[in-house]
Amino acid sequence: MAEKQRWNFSAVFLLLFFIILAVMALFPLYALFLASIKPSSELFRYGLNVRLDFDVMTLANYKAIFAGKGGSAHYFSWYKNSIFITSLFTVLCLFLSSMVGYGLAMYNFKGRNLIFTLVLAVMMIPVEIILLPLYRLSIDLSIINSIWGVILPFVVAPLPIFFFRQFASGIPKDFMDAGRIDGCSEMGIFFRIMIPMLVPAFGAMTILQAMFSWNNFLWPVIVLRSTENFTLPIGLASLLSPVGNNYEVLLSGAVLSILPILVLFLMFQRFFIEGLTVGGVKG
Repeated sequence: MAEKQRWNFSAVFLLLFFIILAVMALFPLYALFLASIKPSSELFRYGLNVRLDFDVMTLANYKAIFAGKGGSAHYFSWYKNSIFITSLFTVLCLFLSSMVGYGLAMYNFKGRNLIFTLVLAVMMIPVEIILLPLYRLSIDLSIINSIWGVILPFVVAPLPIFFFRQFASGIPKDFMDAGRIDGCSEMGIFFRIMIPMLVPAFGAMTILQAMFSWNNFLWPVIVLRSTENFTLPIGLASLLSPVGNNYEVLLSGAVLSILPILVLFLMFQRFFIEGLTVGGVKG
């Protein structure tokens, strides 16, 4: 009986602890949404606050975005660019990284450990250090101010390679032998046998890499020049300028920018949890 009461106390304590963490995590989003449905005069007067004042709440900021007013003429172009770049980057990154990770985990070849060590070493290098050589390389390849300039330099990333390698190393090689006996080619083994078994890893990495691309600001702001080619983070940041700041469009646009990642997480959350759990213990 005493043990059961102690367990109940621990469960209640953990529940309250996670509720407090959830409130702390969601509070900035709540303040952002509240500010987005208020006129900018309220923002200047009180700053970001959580005071509910139904007399001043309005959807005018959102209507301005859909009407293309107040500096939001290119907002949906930025939105479209971000969706296109994020989708293409995520698909290419998962495809290429999964093949590399699978190869490192399932095939024995000379230099395999050296390659994996180099992958781990790249993970430890701050991205700011490689920006200058990447920029020079992008100029030589003539991909500045294009979607390929944003996508290609980071399309094969060390973190997904490491994750897929760890996940694939937990799969018995007997499946590969069975595929070879049935006459399957090496590529056929990967596409027809391994990819279905790597679905949880794909689900977890889809969310992480899509979030990375969707929120990426530093590299796109370096390579993108024209306003029409901006991604959403750069476009929203351009609303803040020395000649005037458009907080109405900035705040409401920031709220709308959450929706694609939120939908993606709801679609893949089961695979996200399963993939991180399994991938974290295998290898």
